[in-house]
Amino acid sequence: MSLKGQIQEDIKTAMKAGEKDRLKVLRLISAAIKQVEVDERKELDDPSVLGILNRMVKQRHDSITQYTDGKRKDLADIEAAEIVVIENYLPTPLSDEELDKMIDEAIAQTDAENIRDMGKVMGHIKSNAAGRADMGAVGAKVKSRLNV
Repeated sequence: MSLKGQIQEDIKTAMKAGEKDRLKVLRLISAAIKQVEVDERKELDDPSVLGILNRMVKQRHDSITQYTDGKRKDLADIEAAEIVVIENYLPTPLSDEELDKMIDEAIAQTDAENIRDMGKVMGHIKSNAAGRADMGAVGAKVKSRLNV
């Protein structure tokens, strides 16, 4: 079953179980997916849905920071609870060791020697680590490896 289909099934399950907070988050996810489908006029595949979910998690992390700075712990707690529900649909993130190994393999496979080869390495990693790693952090690690 596709990720989008799984979310729809979980909405039905949450409705039947009376899980109002979880249902609210699942409906937000569904609405975000539908909004992108309407805007782009196409059916989204799993990698696209993962991108939306990652964006939603990132937005909530930003909100938590702002709410915490504004001394609104109650709102920060709500955002944290939403993150937990959204992360159920994301693949498990790569550990630092797995990520380092993936970077080493990508550098070896693309015969990268210096910073000019960073695009090839990042393209290789992006296809393998989609949704499982923060690509900004990966880029910094690759850059430090290629600068040596």
